[in-house]
Amino acid sequence: MILLCGIRSESPLAMVAQALAALKQPFRMFHQRDVASCRIQWRVAGGAVTGMLSLGDEEIDLAKVEGVYMRLMDDQLLPELDGLDDADPARRHARGFHEALLRWSEVAPARVVNRAEPQGSNGSKPFQAQLIAAHGFAPPPTLITNDPEAVLAFRKEHGRIIYKSMSGIRSIVASLEEEDLERLERIRWCPVQFQKAIDGTNIRVHVIGKEVHATEIVSTHIDYRYAKRHGGETTLSALTLPRALRARCVSLARALGLDFAGIDLMRTAADEYYCFEVNPQPAFSYFEANTGQPIARAVARHLAGLPQGR
Repeated sequence: MILLCGIRSESPLAMVAQALAALKQPFRMFHQRDVASCRIQWRVAGGAVTGMLSLGDEEIDLAKVEGVYMRLMDDQLLPELDGLDDADPARRHARGFHEALLRWSEVAPARVVNRAEPQGSNGSKPFQAQLIAAHGFAPPPTLITNDPEAVLAFRKEHGRIIYKSMSGIRSIVASLEEEDLERLERIRWCPVQFQKAIDGTNIRVHVIGKEVHATEIVSTHIDYRYAKRHGGETTLSALTLPRALRARCVSLARALGLDFAGIDLMRTAADEYYCFEVNPQPAFSYFEANTGQPIARAVARHLAGLPQGR
C-alpha cells in the first residue's frame, strides 16, 4: 500500500494519486485538513517498525505501507486551526500527530519521497552549493554579504549580477539594477546572496530514482516562475539531455539522499552547464501540465516499486 500525505487538492499530490489509480496500485491519503479525526501510534522493537494509522474509521497497518509521498504543509497554518492558541487541544493534537508521522517516516522501511533529513541541504543555499560543486556541477560565482561595498566590488568584477535569498524559503530572483543601489544599505540588516548573471537557457531536471525528465524553459523574465504575473511569457518543452549529463543528475540526487529531486540548470551558448540548486520537494505539476512529461507516473511507479521508464 502507498500512503500519500498532504492536502488532497494540491496538484502534485492529486496527480500522483491519479497515477496510482491508473496503475491500479492501492493507496490511502492522509488529508491534513482531516487531522482531527486521525491517530497514529508506532514502535520500534527487535529492529522492526510497527504501528497503526487511523484515518477516520479506517485502520492502516503501518508495517504494510511500502511507499510514502510527503507533501505536508505547515500544520500550524491549517485553516481548521485558525484563531486557536497553542494550548488549544485541537492544535496540540494536530502538532503531536504531525510530529509522530514525520518521526515514523524517518525510520519506516518504506520508500519515502522524500525523508526530512536529506531535504535539509536546501535550507542553506551556500551549503548545498558546496555539495553540488563536489559532484561535478559548477555553481555561478557567488557572494553572500551584508556589506554594500563588497557588492559593488563584486558587481565591478562580474558585470551583471542577480540577487536572491540564501535560505530554503522561495524568493524572486531579480537583476541588480542601478535603481537598486539606492537601497543597498538595507543589506546591513539582512545578508543577501548575489551571483554573477549567467546567460543561457534554463533547464529543470526531475530525477525520480534512475528516471530523468528534463524541461527546457524559455522566458521573458529572469525568474520564469513569475513571468506571467509581470506580463511576460514562458514556454516549456521536453528535452533529452546528453547521457553523461543525465547520469550526473542521477548521481547528484542519489548523493543528496533524494529519491525525487528537481535540479535547476543553466546551459550556456558554449554548452556549459551551471547548477543553481536542487529542490527536494519539486512542484512538478507545472512542468507536466505544460509538456505532458509523465512525471507523476514516474513518482507513482517508484513509490510502488515498479520498474521505471514504462
